Amino acid sequence: MDKIAKAILKEVLPAEKDVAPRAASARAGGKKTALHLDHWTSAVLLERAAYLHKLARQGDGSASETLKEYPRHCTMLSFRSRDGEAEAHENFADVFYVLEGRATLVTGGTVVGARFTKPGETRGTSIEGGVRQELRAGDVAHVPAGLPHQMLVAGEQTVTCLVLKVEENP
Repeated sequence: MDKIAKAILKEVLPAEKDVAPRAASARAGGKKTALHLDHWTSAVLLERAAYLHKLARQGDGSASETLKEYPRHCTMLSFRSRDGEAEAHENFADVFYVLEGRATLVTGGTVVGARFTKPGETRGTSIEGGVRQELRAGDVAHVPAGLPHQMLVAGEQTVTCLVLKVEENP
């Protein structure tokens, strides 16, 4: 982690705050078994988003972090103050839960300037012929694997989303 990120993280999340996912335990067949429940409160997610906002300001207007990776999905937090690239994931769906702000999600159509960034991942500059849907705080949008999509952020707007990347085509 670079110096700027460390300084921002220290400012936004002081050491005494509990920001780690919580673990739980349960009884299975009379034995105590450790279960791993990952739990992030809205307050913790928004604190992390404040950190990402500061990182985005230092960079290109967007920042994200992976909260946790699992065998067939992962959870991420994303902040944007600018348009994202057009993208399509061959094997993964994106589920966006908007925590704060607003954006326009463009889906379908064709990825303009398509390039492969890694196996199963296509990126490009924009989407031609897609459908636009405005997203606001509290909205959830599921983008199936293979469907081109792009998040657009207008003017001075910003958007913060919890993103679930779920494997759909193993």
